[in-house]
Amino acid sequence: MLQTGRRAGILLAGLALALTACSSHGGKKAQESANDTGAGKANTPRMKIAMVTHQAPGDTFWDIVRKGAEAAAAKDNVQLVYSNDPDGDKQATLVQNAIDSKVDGIAVTLSHPDAMAGTVRKASGGGIPVVVLNAGVDAWQKVGALEFFGSDESLAGESAGKRLSTEGAKHVLCVLHEQGSVSLEARCGGLAKTFSGKTDKVYVQGTNMPSVRSTIAAKLKQDKSIDRVVALGAPFALTALQSVKDAGSPAKIAAFDMNPAMVKAVQDGTVEWAVDQQPYLQGYLAVDSLWLYKTNGNVLGGGQATPTGPYFVDKTNVAAVAQYASRGTR
Repeated sequence: MLQTGRRAGILLAGLALALTACSSHGGKKAQESANDTGAGKANTPRMKIAMVTHQAPGDTFWDIVRKGAEAAAAKDNVQLVYSNDPDGDKQATLVQNAIDSKVDGIAVTLSHPDAMAGTVRKASGGGIPVVVLNAGVDAWQKVGALEFFGSDESLAGESAGKRLSTEGAKHVLCVLHEQGSVSLEARCGGLAKTFSGKTDKVYVQGTNMPSVRSTIAAKLKQDKSIDRVVALGAPFALTALQSVKDAGSPAKIAAFDMNPAMVKAVQDGTVEWAVDQQPYLQGYLAVDSLWLYKTNGNVLGGGQATPTGPYFVDKTNVAAVAQYASRGTR
């Protein structure tokens, strides 16, 4: 779906950023300091927006999403109420809490769409505008959401598989840190679809890093033919580096998603590359789009998802990303 609408989606995302800048007042510069990506301040009435994600404890990816959401909220005169739970049923309860508190809009992830669908439909059907970010590219329209901001994870996985094939990899271990996540399954599935060699999957307990380390190490010791480990989150890729050492394996590491430590790992070559889905942009656009809808009736994407990735970060371009990662926005 995203392949046909990618250019239009990216252009619309850019137009949204430009429009929100023009909607502010006071003549402030778009960037007032090294740590401020704000674009002035809206003079529209105060509104409350809930963001409900499937963030697990300790997953630094979501710090970047939240930072983008907070930047948009500060610009748009929005009270942002953030909550999270990796369990789909509990996340649905958080959405219900947002409905009960009569928020003006809801931004939500659909990592477990079956558990979330009923409650999200209740919100959208009850007059609360809903947008989906990060997870749920195949489900957002079914639950009545206005827009989706994120990466097509099947496409991202396919891109990674093609790259690994070009690099001459023969046997890839795909590490999934959250069982039942449709996004993670799509990444591994896409990778296996286009990779010319053998692909194995291993499920790890993402909230327990010592267990992640030992589980990956055990798999590498068991099968010495594995020459690539692809972790589906930055913290897990960095832990996999220790697993490789523990197992005495020659396997190289690649990853999905970014954080400041991942940038350094790509810079020093300990991680080959990372597939970035630009989480700051996801958080920013989710909040900003709800503000645009509430204040001006705007809807982005023309019925298509707005892609924020995939974008490969490797030694050829990591220097350009590093300056932004240092302030927690990449």
